[in-house]
Amino acid sequence: MEKLRIAAFGGFRTIPPKEGGAGSDKFAFELYPRITARGHDLTAYCRIYPGEKGIPGNSEYDDIKLIYFRTVSRAGFDTLVHSFKATVDVIFRNRAKIVHLHSGANSIWALFLRLAGKKVYVSQFAMDWKRDKWPWYGKLFYQLSNYLTAYIPHRVIFDNIFTKEYFEKKFRRKYDFIPYGSEVKEPPENLNILHKLGISHGQYLLFVGRFIPDKGVHILIEAFRKVDTRMKLVLIGGSPNPGEYEKKIKTTEDERIIFPGYIYGDDTNILMKNAYVYIQPSLIEGLSPVILTVMGLGTPLICSDIVENTYITRENATHFISGDSDSLAEKINFAIENPAEIKLMSERGRKDILSRFNWENITDQYINLFKNN
Repeated sequence: MEKLRIAAFGGFRTIPPKEGGAGSDKFAFELYPRITARGHDLTAYCRIYPGEKGIPGNSEYDDIKLIYFRTVSRAGFDTLVHSFKATVDVIFRNRAKIVHLHSGANSIWALFLRLAGKKVYVSQFAMDWKRDKWPWYGKLFYQLSNYLTAYIPHRVIFDNIFTKEYFEKKFRRKYDFIPYGSEVKEPPENLNILHKLGISHGQYLLFVGRFIPDKGVHILIEAFRKVDTRMKLVLIGGSPNPGEYEKKIKTTEDERIIFPGYIYGDDTNILMKNAYVYIQPSLIEGLSPVILTVMGLGTPLICSDIVENTYITRENATHFISGDSDSLAEKINFAIENPAEIKLMSERGRKDILSRFNWENITDQYINLFKNN
């Protein structure tokens, strides 16, 4: 077997994920241990933010070599600073022949990596330039990065067919499609996290993710306030660099809404598994890791009707009009009044996505791409 030497950096922060983590962290956490389990070498470059306690030295996780570099706390610039340091290290100190970058925003480094003789692969997850969290100069940077992404890396891999089609139409080139996986190990039956939050099995609605505008948390809060129910709404997470948006949504006076902060690992999956319904109100997505996880656990789902979501769910979730709080409130009421119907959809959906989005197959596709292109 040909042994690959791979270096990876970009959108993810640490392996395993911790506070501030997002879909890119989950992606790295699922893919990279499977690559090393197949006998390949992989170095992952992780971030250290200002003020972090217990700063780790270089270490390993599931045979992944972890290298940590300090970065800044300002959103957007944290990735830029960290990726610059990682690029220098890969060129001058790392024996890796293959470099896997997360997000087209890092394609600027592909030029230097290629000049150093590295084979560069970029995973582009979504249309990041459309996200409302970025100021005008951030969106401009992403739009300019699209041109670098289109032409400089050896291969570009999309996890959703819609962003792939956008790039192929705009740049008249062909790109690769490898989806995100959905398998989730069955969480423990321990319900201590529910007791800690003062909630009960099947008596709460759930959201897990960053508190940024394009996730639509404000729409969810507005919709929930219109619903007459004793159920709680549990909003897990936040943003890595809290701003005015996050502060504003936390000012809600609805006592049914709970903000527990960041929760990870088995506790997150326990909360997903035991929720009455999970709600994903996002305005922009790639191939949503959270939706795949929720459906993999067999939990009923309400999500916005953007094409990236409906591509995953098909007819196996309850969809509302994206950005419309009245539509979402209507669907929450529907879910509360029709428990048997939403449970049937979730059971159908679990079988469907476990066959379509399989992490082992996805890992094989990435390895084959790294070997043969």
